[in-house]
Amino acid sequence: MRVRRRTVWFMTLLSLVAVISVYYLVDPAKQFNGLTIFTDDSLQQTAVTGVTDQQATKEGETKEVSSPSHLFEEMRMQVSDERSQLKQQLTQKIGSKDYTAEQKSEAYNEMDNLIKQESSEAMLEMLIKSSGYSDAFVKADGDKVSVTVMAEELSKAQANEIIYLVKTEMEGANDVQVKFSANNY
Repeated sequence: MRVRRRTVWFMTLLSLVAVISVYYLVDPAKQFNGLTIFTDDSLQQTAVTGVTDQQATKEGETKEVSSPSHLFEEMRMQVSDERSQLKQQLTQKIGSKDYTAEQKSEAYNEMDNLIKQESSEAMLEMLIKSSGYSDAFVKADGDKVSVTVMAEELSKAQANEIIYLVKTEMEGANDVQVKFSANNY
C-alpha cells in the first residue's frame, strides 16, 4: 500500500509538470507575473501587461493613449536587467570550478538576498498601490530605499506613512527617500 501512494504522488507531480511544460511550449509569448495572484481584478490588467493601453476614438480617429506608469515600467525594466546580469554572474560563479566552496557559498547567499530584496520591493509596491496611489516604484540598495509614487502632490503626512510602511516591511531600511511623480508626463 505504501508503494502505491508514492506512485500516485509521483505520477501526479509528473503529470503536473507535463501540463505546465506543454502550456509554456504552446504559448511562450505570455510571461507569468506572480504578482497578479495578490492583486484584485481592477489592478490585475495593469500588473499583467505592465502598461495599460487604451483606445480613444474621436470623430472616427483612433489614437493610442499609454498609461502614465510607462516611466515606472521603464525603471523596473532597467533594474530588472541589471539584476539579471548580476544573477547570471553569480550563477556562473556558483557553477564554476575556479572558485572555492566558501566563495560559491557567498555567491549563493548574495543571490538569495537579491531574490528576497526583489520580492520585498514588489510587496512594498503592492502595499503602496493599495494605499490609494495609482503606481509606485521601490528600489532598495542595502539600507537605502528609494520610493517613487505617482501622485499630483505628496504631503509630509503621506510621505511619513510610506516611510513607516517601508521600515515595517523591510528589515534594515534605515535611509528611506520618498519622491512623487505627477501624472502629466
